[in-house]
Amino acid sequence: MSDSVKVGNPAVVGLAGFGLTTLLLQVHNLGLCSIGPVLAMGLIFGGLAQMIAGFQEQKIGNNFGFSAFVAYGSFWIGLGIIWILNSLGIYESSKTDVGWFLVAWTGYTTILWIASMWIHKAMFSTFTLLIAGFILLDLGHFGPAIFNTIACYVLILCALNAWYMMAGIIINDLAGRTVLPMGTPVISAGPAPASSQPATPDMVPANA
Repeated sequence: MSDSVKVGNPAVVGLAGFGLTTLLLQVHNLGLCSIGPVLAMGLIFGGLAQMIAGFQEQKIGNNFGFSAFVAYGSFWIGLGIIWILNSLGIYESSKTDVGWFLVAWTGYTTILWIASMWIHKAMFSTFTLLIAGFILLDLGHFGPAIFNTIACYVLILCALNAWYMMAGIIINDLAGRTVLPMGTPVISAGPAPASSQPATPDMVPANA
């Protein structure tokens, strides 16, 4: 039997990238900074780094993390491409175009919001704020712009929730005890079939 070694939890990178770029975008939307820093971090940290974290989640059998980090990494890269195309005048997306882009992501986020009920309350809280933010952005792109401003504050809370989970994973592991609790699942899961049990999140065979 091969020895096992502890590996880092890819969620610490995925949550960090998601939280930071979400926070920066809201700061921009509130008129406090230009689009430059948001585009840079959206492509590198929220986009590329988050996607890499998602692919690492796949290796440990975490379907939720795999889907979420790869998808939202793609969201940031896609949004960055929209901004670049607009800036270069290659293809200018209208407010309504972006609105439908956001509506599609609201649908995807709804699925993960439901799935988050089986994880823990910190994840459920984060996705509740995220889906609320998307809905407000949908309304703001098809109706009164005030909804976009309200969405900024909701999504800032969402970003801080993501950072709370990131901090909990890091600090709880270093402390060897629960310093930042995540809470219990909203819905308790039943036992999974033996054939579908995922790998232990922080342990993989040394020769894997």
